[in-house]
Amino acid sequence: MQKKLSVLVATCALVGLSACSMLPKTTDESKNWSAEKLYAEAREEMAGAHYEAAIPLFQRLETNFPFGVYATQAQMEVAYAYYKSADQAQALAAVERFIKLHPNHPQVDYMYYLRGLINFNDQLGFFSFVYSQDPTERDPRATREAFAAFKALVDKYPNSKYAADSTERMSYLINAMAQYEVHVANYYYRRGSYLAALNRAQDAVTNYTDAPAREEALFIMIRAYDKLGMPLLRDDTQRVFALNYPDSYFLNPGARGDAPWWKFWSKGGAKAAPKDAVQ
Repeated sequence: MQKKLSVLVATCALVGLSACSMLPKTTDESKNWSAEKLYAEAREEMAGAHYEAAIPLFQRLETNFPFGVYATQAQMEVAYAYYKSADQAQALAAVERFIKLHPNHPQVDYMYYLRGLINFNDQLGFFSFVYSQDPTERDPRATREAFAAFKALVDKYPNSKYAADSTERMSYLINAMAQYEVHVANYYYRRGSYLAALNRAQDAVTNYTDAPAREEALFIMIRAYDKLGMPLLRDDTQRVFALNYPDSYFLNPGARGDAPWWKFWSKGGAKAAPKDAVQ
């Protein structure tokens, strides 16, 4: 019985191989395309938001014509295509490769900006869940990396057309990082870890002096000092708090505005994101 089964398996395998050999072989139509044709087709895919289809075309363009006029542009386009297809790891790798290969390229400022956008979007994903998930379980690494990327752009290329938007996003991220510290401070306070809550709130007050979240951080410090039996420090902090935030929501719950903290950087509400297409 076992011998018959073995013969049957072998026969099926041979039949399968024969069937595969009879199938028509697929051909890569782009193999012999010119640089102009590859670029045009890739851009058409990009225009249709078919980013995953555009990526191999740009990669083929760079491979086939590494010294042509389109090669460097293809590298930029690949980074942007990965970004739009939400492949953060590949997008960052492509950006870093471009910056390393072309540190003096006239559009390298855009690549710094794109690096910031990639991490900024990852950071937005982080904070979209910050109110529904224990904040101590989240890692704000993307927030710090996005801030560092935008800061590098502003420091290196202060006259870049992306500098103004990068500065606004940096302001947003500063408050985001401060707000994270406040969330963690509240987490510790609710669990009776008053010293830990005090330390995290102090970090927010010290490191993010202009962030709106500093208000709540000071309020946590007041409550933590009270729980720790430190009335002098509590009263000193209370005086600083009242001086800086006389109309605070924490002193007067009816004084709070309607705008959520994450819209603070836009006086008129949330702004539309700038155009981030490769230019």
